[in-house]
Amino acid sequence: MSLTTRARAEEARLSARHRLLLVLLLGAQFVLAVDFSILNVALPALGDGLGFSLGGLQWVATAFALPAAGFTLLAGRIADLFGRRLLFVTGLVLLAAGSVVGGLANGPGVLLTGRVLQGLATAVATPAALSLLTTSFPEGPLRQRALGLNGALMSAGFASGAFFGGILTELLSWRWAFLVNAPVAVVLLAATPALVRGDRRDRDVRLDIPGAVTVTAGLLALVYGVTEAGQAGWEDPTALGLVAAGLVLLGAFGAIEAKVGEPLASPRVLARRTVGWGNFGGLFVVAMQTSVIFLLTLYLQDVLGYSPFATGLVFGVPGAVAAAAGFFAPRWIGRVGAHAGLAGSLALMAAANGTLLFLGTDRMWVVLVLIAGAAGIIGNIYGIVAYTLTATSGLPDHEQGLATGLTTMTMQIGMTLGIPLISAVANARTGASRSPGAIVDGLRVAIGVDVALTCAAALLVALFLMRPAHAR
Repeated sequence: MSLTTRARAEEARLSARHRLLLVLLLGAQFVLAVDFSILNVALPALGDGLGFSLGGLQWVATAFALPAAGFTLLAGRIADLFGRRLLFVTGLVLLAAGSVVGGLANGPGVLLTGRVLQGLATAVATPAALSLLTTSFPEGPLRQRALGLNGALMSAGFASGAFFGGILTELLSWRWAFLVNAPVAVVLLAATPALVRGDRRDRDVRLDIPGAVTVTAGLLALVYGVTEAGQAGWEDPTALGLVAAGLVLLGAFGAIEAKVGEPLASPRVLARRTVGWGNFGGLFVVAMQTSVIFLLTLYLQDVLGYSPFATGLVFGVPGAVAAAAGFFAPRWIGRVGAHAGLAGSLALMAAANGTLLFLGTDRMWVVLVLIAGAAGIIGNIYGIVAYTLTATSGLPDHEQGLATGLTTMTMQIGMTLGIPLISAVANARTGASRSPGAIVDGLRVAIGVDVALTCAAALLVALFLMRPAHAR
C-alpha cells in the first residue's frame, strides 16, 4: 500500500467516539424521519378512536408539517448563535413530550397538540443534528461517510414509516405510533452530554428578529395554503390567499436580509451557486419521492385492498434497501462528484418512478411496486447525500447552522408541499369516483407529472450546477 493510499485510509477511519456520535445523531434523525409518515396507514384507526371527521384527518399531517417547515431556518440559525447541543437537546425533549401527549390523547385537540410538538422537535433537532455532523467530521472521506449514513437513515425513515405504523397499529394500537418515540428520545438525551461537546457562544449576538418573523410567517402561510389547496382545490380563495401572503412575506424576508447587519440568512451564503442549486435539486429529490411513496400507500390499500399491516410489510422492503444502499453512497459520490451525483440521482428517480405508469388493478403489480420503490429509494438516498454535501461544503463552521438549516428547511418543505401538489393532480383526475380503475387512472396522471418535474430538475441541475466554476 502506497503512503498516499495509507494516509487516505487513515483519514477515512472512524474513531470510537465518532462511531458513538454517529449512532446518537443518526438515531435521532431516523426517528424524526419516521415520524413524518408513521401515521399515514394509522389514520383510519386513529380517526375512529378519537372521533376525527374525514376532513379533520388532514390536520394530523398538517399539524406536524407547519412547524416542521416553518421554524427550521430559525432553529438552524439559533443553533449557530447559542449552541448546537442546546438545540439538539431541546428538540429531543420536545419529541418525548409530543409523543407522550399524542399517545395518551383523549380527543382531537390533544392529539394535534402532540403532533405540533413533534413538528417543532423536527424543526429544532434536525438542523442541529446535521450541523453537529458537518462540524464534527472534516470535509473529505469522513464527512462523506457520515452524511452517506445520514441520508440512508433519513430516506429509510421516510420509507419505513408506513412499515412501523402498519405493524404497530395492527399488533398494538395507533397510540404506539406516538409512544414508541418516548423511550428512544430518553435514551438519546441520556447519551448526549457524554458524546456531544458543548459549543455555546461567548460573544454577544443579535438575532435578526424582523427576518425571523417574516420567514417563519411566510413559510407557515405558504405550507398551510398549499396543504389547504391539496384538500379544497386550487380555486379555493382561502388557499390562494394564504399562498399569496406567504410569497409576499418571503419577498419581504429577502429585502430585510439584504439590509440587516446580522442576517438570519446571509445573502452572501445564499448567492453561492452550490447552496442555491444544491437546495433546488434537494427540493425535488425529497418532494418527488415522498409524493410517490404517499401515492403508493393509497394504491396498496384502496386499489389492491391490502391491510395496514400488509402495506407496512411491503414498504419494509424499500426501507431495508435504503438502509443498505447508504453504505455505498459515499463511495459513489466520491467517485462521480456531488454535483453529478445529484443530477444522476434525480435521473434514477425519474426512471424508476416512470415504470409505475404501468400499474394496474391486479395484485400481481405489487412486484413492480417493490422493484420500482427500491430503485426510487436508492436514487432518493444518493440524492439526499449529494445535495447535503453540495449545499454545506466550503463553508466555515460558524455558518454551518445556516447551511444545514437551509438543507433541512428544503427537506421539510419538499415533504410538505410535494404530497398535496401531486395528490391534487391525482384527485383532479379521479374526481368523485373511488373505483379502483379511477384511482389507478388518477395515480398514473400524478406519477406522470412527478416524473416530468423530476426530469426537468435533473436537467437544470446538470446545466447550472455542473458547469465549470468560472462559467457565467
